[in-house]
Amino acid sequence: MLPLPLGSTYDYRLPPDVAAEPGSFVEVPLGGRTALGVVWDPPENPDPIPESRLREVIAAKPAPPMSASLRRFVDWVAAYTLTPPGAVLRMAMSSPQALDEPAASGGWRAVLPRPEGVRLTAERLRALEALGEGVLTGGEIARRAEVLPGVVRGMANAGLLAPALLPRAPAFPRPDPAFGPPALGEEQAQAAAFLRDAVARRAFGVTLLQGVTGSGKTEVYLDAIAETLRQGRQALVLLPEIALSTQWLARFERRFGAPPALWHSELGSRTRRVTWRAVADGEAPVLVGARSALFLPFPDLGLVVVDEEHETAFKQEDGVIYHARDMAVVRARLAGAATVLVSATPSLESVTNAQAGRYARVLLPQRHGGAALPQVGAIDLRATPPERGRFLSGPLTAAIHETLARGEQAMLFLNRRGYAPLTLCRACGHRMQCPNCTAWLVEHRAQKRLACHHCGHVEPVRPECAECGAEHSLVPIGPGVERIQEEVSDLFPEARRLVMASDTIPGPAAAAEAARQIEQREVDLIIGTQIVAKGWHFPHLTLVGVVDADLGLAGGDLRAGERTMQLLHQVAGRAGRAESPGRVLLQTFSPEHPVMAALLRDDLEGFLEAEAEQRRPGHWPPFGRLAALIVSSEEARAAERVARDLSLAAPAGEAVQVLGPAPAPLALLRGRHRHRLLLKAERGMPVQAILRDWLGKVEVPSHVRVQVDVDPVSFL
Repeated sequence: MLPLPLGSTYDYRLPPDVAAEPGSFVEVPLGGRTALGVVWDPPENPDPIPESRLREVIAAKPAPPMSASLRRFVDWVAAYTLTPPGAVLRMAMSSPQALDEPAASGGWRAVLPRPEGVRLTAERLRALEALGEGVLTGGEIARRAEVLPGVVRGMANAGLLAPALLPRAPAFPRPDPAFGPPALGEEQAQAAAFLRDAVARRAFGVTLLQGVTGSGKTEVYLDAIAETLRQGRQALVLLPEIALSTQWLARFERRFGAPPALWHSELGSRTRRVTWRAVADGEAPVLVGARSALFLPFPDLGLVVVDEEHETAFKQEDGVIYHARDMAVVRARLAGAATVLVSATPSLESVTNAQAGRYARVLLPQRHGGAALPQVGAIDLRATPPERGRFLSGPLTAAIHETLARGEQAMLFLNRRGYAPLTLCRACGHRMQCPNCTAWLVEHRAQKRLACHHCGHVEPVRPECAECGAEHSLVPIGPGVERIQEEVSDLFPEARRLVMASDTIPGPAAAAEAARQIEQREVDLIIGTQIVAKGWHFPHLTLVGVVDADLGLAGGDLRAGERTMQLLHQVAGRAGRAESPGRVLLQTFSPEHPVMAALLRDDLEGFLEAEAEQRRPGHWPPFGRLAALIVSSEEARAAERVARDLSLAAPAGEAVQVLGPAPAPLALLRGRHRHRLLLKAERGMPVQAILRDWLGKVEVPSHVRVQVDVDPVSFL
């Protein structure tokens, strides 16, 4: 199998001087070039190919073979997502350079017996004693013996030292499961014991670990990682924003005395090569990564943890479209590993699986150490609107004043980047829109630019309207975090402020510095987007104000209420994490909305039950299946024509319904015109077989793309 978007394997002849087995990485001729591939398991009924037509394998790569469980996983993901297996294999071969033997470094060893007639000074004797029977670099010999590097060079010239290859050190230090065991409360200890037993059974099983924010979920599953290390197996932890998880990494190192291996998109090519090879060689006992880490070559995976399992960031929307949470369960099943799904606000899918007995469920209903949950209150913007031109109401402004006066920290949350989501001309009404997408351009005032958050298009802020030419007529509509920062600087000029958004916190270093400033109380007021909701621990933060709690509830998204509930619940959990009680204020025009009512009652379970009752009769997920077809083309008529043809060929039946075609909400995205169709089926229906049959009936021109999204999360 080759890591190309191909639907089948290629046959080659193995020459006598090349040894390979299923899973071996090999170099083969392909057309007029060479390619890397994996020796795959033979099909059940192979078509014999004449020997004369077969080309020979060029060489086998000196890398551990791809395990049978990973090969089955590649096949499974391809079949489930209706993707060519070679495209999935490409994700499992993400660092081709790692297939070569790691280069060995040179050093020096002592020559025995020592050559006669060579003078042994005190410095040379110290150097020989420091070297002993091992192999060290010249610099290390000089450092240990406290001599100059010239002494070592002189010993080599005199024949006292001979060149030798250094033994290869492990790429990552091994975490010690006994290094820093935590002081667990009674509930935590029981939960940790349950997970340790699940790991010790060395068999597949899924546990939903659900606990309120601050209940110690991380410490509990770190104990399961410790048991995995004691078993001599590997652990994989998936985080939704690994590049921003500096506090998590520091907690891991305090627990195990060593950092884990990391895997995410910001790693350099050398680090990726070293990490990939270390995982394959079993030298990375614990790896923490983004969703793509699922495809790394673990030889003995014993535990898979999906932290913040409800996060939509685990869904990959481009290329191979898959949900890492669901695929993590499959990867663990094929590897015989325990699986832990972790969240304070679990998805309805996971809760339903737990209620049906498919998953075990462990609850942590109390915060660790006796800390109280924050009090949640609503500010009805219909009764107490902000002043004209402002976005913070009087009650919220007063609460911030009181919090800062006590020397505590406050946070304002608005899930909207930039200064304003829309810019329009008050002379002619023209709205600044992206030329490549059905989306408004967002003003980023600090950079003096307008940007599309979908395709990356950027243009400068002009003094005049591009449509009518009127000068100084462009006005921002609505707030982003930059506009809230501007308002806060007027209201609280003495407060030290920090904006936390993906524009201002682009990676690990910036995240670490932001966390340090907040923890050391160099910041009084934090203004943040959704990145502040993901696992941060700020012990002096006692007030969280949500600027627009209704944001996200509009539109026809199936999971709009569930997502808003999860996001606001997570944001609220940042308040009052230590001995100081926390307070959360939600600015809303709809305090009676089920999401707001549930937050005010702290009734997540009741909300999920009501959500389930709404979805069950119509067979909406998780009580039914969905699959989307997204038809796109640079030619609008071509996309519309293929969408129409798919509609005419749509499957029919009592248990199947096709909705659409309709222009997608983002009808133009990155220059491509888009239409959507949605297949809805009862839970037991074989969706993949239905889709294959459906797609096989329609001829799709090469300039039109049809993407298949099984179990869609986004409906844009």
